[in-house]
Amino acid sequence: MNVHIEPRPLAGQIPAVASKSDAHRLLICAALADGPVNLGLQTLSQDILATMDCLRALGAGVRQIGPDTWRIDPLQSPASAPTLDCGESGSTLRFLLPLAGALGAEAAFQGRGRLPQRPLTQLTDQLREHGMTFSGPSLPFSVGGRLKGGVFRLPGGVSSQFVTGLLLCSPLLEGGCQTEIEGRMESAAYVELTLSAMARFSVQAERLETGWRAVPGQRYRSPGRVQAQGDWSNSAFWLCAGALGGEIAVTGLDRDSAQGDKAVLEILSRMGAQTDWREGAAWVAPGKELRGVTIDAAEIPDLIPVLSIVASCAQGETRIIHAGRLRLKESDRLAACASLIRSLGGRVEELPEGLAIQGGGLRGGQADSFGDHRMAMAAAIAACACSQPVTIRGAQAADKSYPAFWADYQTLGGTVHELPIRP
Repeated sequence: MNVHIEPRPLAGQIPAVASKSDAHRLLICAALADGPVNLGLQTLSQDILATMDCLRALGAGVRQIGPDTWRIDPLQSPASAPTLDCGESGSTLRFLLPLAGALGAEAAFQGRGRLPQRPLTQLTDQLREHGMTFSGPSLPFSVGGRLKGGVFRLPGGVSSQFVTGLLLCSPLLEGGCQTEIEGRMESAAYVELTLSAMARFSVQAERLETGWRAVPGQRYRSPGRVQAQGDWSNSAFWLCAGALGGEIAVTGLDRDSAQGDKAVLEILSRMGAQTDWREGAAWVAPGKELRGVTIDAAEIPDLIPVLSIVASCAQGETRIIHAGRLRLKESDRLAACASLIRSLGGRVEELPEGLAIQGGGLRGGQADSFGDHRMAMAAAIAACACSQPVTIRGAQAADKSYPAFWADYQTLGGTVHELPIRP
């Protein structure tokens, strides 16, 4: 799908979609609980559907029982030789690999898009050391064996999803699970989100000086009902639009959430936007002038595509640092951000571990999503500040995390026209 967007600011109030980061974790905890769980989940995405499908394949019951409610009946025993299709969801794959081993399931894993190329070796090496077998080094592959507990050692530069996968399956491991991180752990806030989800199911883990340890002998206990949090990552697109044009308020967010991407308010404030928390909503409006700043991407990699657009519309230089892991996402996001900015008339230098963005504004033009949901949405937000229309190729990529994005864009005053694709 290609879309044509007229340049105009967005404004208004909109509810946050459900956090897929929180929903992944709650679904898995619920599938391992001692009784049924009703999960409040007001929106779905391709990634969440992938986790649901994989849990069904393993033997859990996952079905919708109301407009925004899903019932999860826990796993009694793993299904025989299940096939787990993770789609393009890195979270689904990295969370369920250790779980399959903890269950002793002989499972086949599949994935699409860039998922088979995304890094996995540091995790699979540790899983092998603790009893699992793999039919090959990369997707698709089959796994077998039973995962044993103990100490799992990972370098700090790897995805926090590796730590989360190990922690989520820890109550199933005899002797528990301890992760030792060598060096600085990036995206540690996502691990805190994992601990928060586990605690809602009565499982506790403690922060150590060099990692995390789940206390042995625990089990997941059904709380009856849980509610997925509002998503700061996807709400950031609207909040950044507020900095570029009209006032925007996003409801349904938890200002005390463990989600690291709530830092978007602090970063926009540093850049000169007006930010506030009003009547339970995050609120952003333009300030006198946006200015360039230095943004450390280590804890907030998912914010960089849309923040790079705000930086292009600021005055002066913005430097994105510690962003090397963005090259390993659904696209090479450093290269994709640089290409997007240039295609819309901005100036940027791509660095090995970051970006140097020269502000001054964007013109408009042709943009590519690179098959990446965050790049598609960032291009749409760019249209808020462009002087000419923006055409986005592959706009359907937004469905991966936010299927209602284009409808919500129009709710806030945007004009989106779907274009026929030429053969």
